[in-house]
Amino acid sequence: MNARAIWLHLRVPFSFFMFPIFWFALSQSPKLDAWRAITVFLVVHLLLYPASNAYNSYFDKDEDSIGGLEKPPPVTKTLYWVSWALDILALIIGAFVNWAFVVYLLVYGFITKAYSHDRIRLKKYPILSWLLISVLQGGITYIMIYVSINNLPLSAVGEPKLLFGGLLGTLNLLALYPVTQVYQHAEDARRGDMTISRLLGIRGTFICAMLMFSLSIIAFYIYFGGNYFFFIYLLLLSPAVIFFLRWFWRVYHDNRWINYRTTMQMMWTSGACQNIFFLLLAVLTHS
Repeated sequence: MNARAIWLHLRVPFSFFMFPIFWFALSQSPKLDAWRAITVFLVVHLLLYPASNAYNSYFDKDEDSIGGLEKPPPVTKTLYWVSWALDILALIIGAFVNWAFVVYLLVYGFITKAYSHDRIRLKKYPILSWLLISVLQGGITYIMIYVSINNLPLSAVGEPKLLFGGLLGTLNLLALYPVTQVYQHAEDARRGDMTISRLLGIRGTFICAMLMFSLSIIAFYIYFGGNYFFFIYLLLLSPAVIFFLRWFWRVYHDNRWINYRTTMQMMWTSGACQNIFFLLLAVLTHS
C-alpha cells in the first residue's frame, strides 16, 4: 500500500462526527488545563480513532463504500501494522496525561479490535455490537475524556452526573450507529455480517433512530433542567432533523435514496449541528 491509500483508510476526517463527545466533556469540566485537553483531543482523534478505522478496514477488506470513504483502496498487511503503531503511540503519549486515560485507550483498543477481528467478530452480532459500540464511543468515551482532562482518579467514573452525561452520549450513538450502516446491507451480507441495520431493515433502521433520538431529547431536557441550553440545542439541531425526516419520506417511497452520498450528507449535517452546539456550550460555560 502507498501512503495515500493508508491515509484514506485512517479516515481521519470521520473523527469530525465524534468531536461533539469531546466538546460536551470539555463544557462540563469545572476547570480547564489547556495542555491536557489538547493532548487528549489529539490522541483520541488523530491516533486512537484512525487506528481503529485502519484495523477495521484491514479485516473487513471492503470493496464498496464505507463510512467516510466512497471507494476504499485494496488493503495489505501494512495497514494492520500501521494501526498497531498508532495504538502504541497513543499509549505512550497517553501515559503523560494520566493512568485513567491509558486505561481508556486500552479498553477502546481491545473492544474495537474484538469488533473487527475475524476470529471474534463482534460486528456479526447485531444487538450486542450496537449496544457495545454505542456505550463505548458515546458513554465510556464521554466519561473517560472528562476524567482524563480533569486529571481525576478512576473512582470518579461513578459520579451520578457524569454517568448521566455518559447516558446522553450513548443515546446519541444508539440513534446514529444504525443509520451509518443502512447503505451497506449488500456489502455486510457478502461478508455474512448481520448488523443491527440489516436486522431492522431499512425502514426499521429509520424508526429505531427516531425512537433513540426522542429518548435522547428527553434525557437532554432533564440534564439541562429545561433551561435555555436545551432550546438552543433543539434550534441548532433542527436542520439535521429536517434533513433526516425528508430523507425518510423519500426512502419510504423509493429505496434508491439509500446510498453512500445521501447517508454522508446526513452525517455531515448532523455532525455540523452537534459540533456547533457543543462547542458553543463549551465556550459559554467557560467564558
